Amino acid sequence: MLSVLYVLLSGIALPVGGIQMQYLWRNQLGDVYSLGLGSAACLGAAAATMSGWCSLTVGSFVCTLLCTIVCFFVTLKVNTQKLITFGILFGTFIGSLGTIVVTNAPNGELLKKYYLWGAANFRLEDVTGGDIVFSLLLFAVGMAAALGAARSLTRHFRGEIELSPLHKALLLLSIMFLVTSAVSICGPIGFISLGVPNLSRIVCKSTDIRAHYLISALMGVGLLLITYLVVEYVNFGIYLPVSATMAILALPLMALLFIRGRAGDA
Repeated sequence: MLSVLYVLLSGIALPVGGIQMQYLWRNQLGDVYSLGLGSAACLGAAAATMSGWCSLTVGSFVCTLLCTIVCFFVTLKVNTQKLITFGILFGTFIGSLGTIVVTNAPNGELLKKYYLWGAANFRLEDVTGGDIVFSLLLFAVGMAAALGAARSLTRHFRGEIELSPLHKALLLLSIMFLVTSAVSICGPIGFISLGVPNLSRIVCKSTDIRAHYLISALMGVGLLLITYLVVEYVNFGIYLPVSATMAILALPLMALLFIRGRAGDA
């Protein structure tokens, strides 16, 4: 039941966080992983696994929250364009640290444990009751903030208002909490935080972000649930990571994005 719960939670949290980032940046390339969240989660999980100083999930939580705090203060100082550039460079830096940690794994068993977490297969190994409670609390706070900020984000996206640096920083913090609730427990899951919000904006032309919260969440849950069922029951006797399997299953959706995008440019 917990596995299915986190399929649902991740299917909601990642697309909702993604569409908020796109509205905040006024850019369809907005993605929660662009600011280094995925790399931070991997670094924390790797450090915890290789050192044994805490559980894999706690290590991921700590590192992603530190990443969130750094991005929070950077947002107060720079404009959106510079923030995107910073996020890419920051993510690369954190990813490099993670690579160093992983390549110096004490033994193959620990390395396997880390990679199984990164495969995002919702096995929830080494996840404690405290981890679950903390992630659900973050999810609840993130969703409440998303709903509370819907009107101002929509007006910001339309160009009717310009959010203050502090408002942007607080929104970023809430987005990161929302996404961290899924990533720290299940590992990084690609595509749905970027592709699904873009697909939602193709399907629904409304600029009201509340419509895209609903559509993105339904699409995210549906795609992730299909992927989970394929991984669990149609795996051809081999281990299929959720992230990699989703990328394959989502190929038609990606093609649709490009085809519709080119049609719109014509």
